[in-house]
Amino acid sequence: MGRILFLIFGLAGLGILLFLGTWQLQRLTWKEGVLAQIESRVGATPVALPAMPDPKADRYLPVAISGEMLEGEVHVLVSVKQVGPGYRVISSMEVGDRYVLVDRGFISLEAKDTPRATGPMEVVGNLHWPDEIDGFTPEADVDANIWFAREVDQLAALLGTEPVLVIARSKTDPGITPLPVSTTGIPNDHLQYAITWFSLAVVWAAMIVYFLRRSRNHPKG
Repeated sequence: MGRILFLIFGLAGLGILLFLGTWQLQRLTWKEGVLAQIESRVGATPVALPAMPDPKADRYLPVAISGEMLEGEVHVLVSVKQVGPGYRVISSMEVGDRYVLVDRGFISLEAKDTPRATGPMEVVGNLHWPDEIDGFTPEADVDANIWFAREVDQLAALLGTEPVLVIARSKTDPGITPLPVSTTGIPNDHLQYAITWFSLAVVWAAMIVYFLRRSRNHPKG
């Protein structure tokens, strides 16, 4: 009776592990499709700025805008691989009779107070509404102009623009390195998770076989 209960428990556990591994493979297929869709949209031909951009329907939409880059900027702390910490420069831009936010790109910590180009210019980039705030995100140090997330509504209220952010992929200043929208920051760890679950399933199956053989070789009495 004990062997039967153990076998039932063991097979149930093995089934759960195999199910989790298979589910992660399904998630991998889904995520790869999403990333491919994002990549294809990010690199599409830029269009004019929509009259009323929608945070869902227009996320990653390539746009080309022209107008006047205004003075005043917000610095959002960021770290770039193989470069180190620095700031994203967020400015307001007058586009016709509208005002929008522009993420101009990366500067080093030392360049925080360096004057940057303003005035008439054209910007090619992608619309984005980043979701970067969680329970561990510190409050912005407004006096020191150090922010820790690109919260579009807050930045728009501060700089007097629409809650619309264009992530530049074209240069807006010789000292600013664009950080364009890409899929590199979107995690896709489903294959590793699947391997983990299937590896655990192999170990679990081996344990079942081991204990069944041991109980057979050591009968009661």
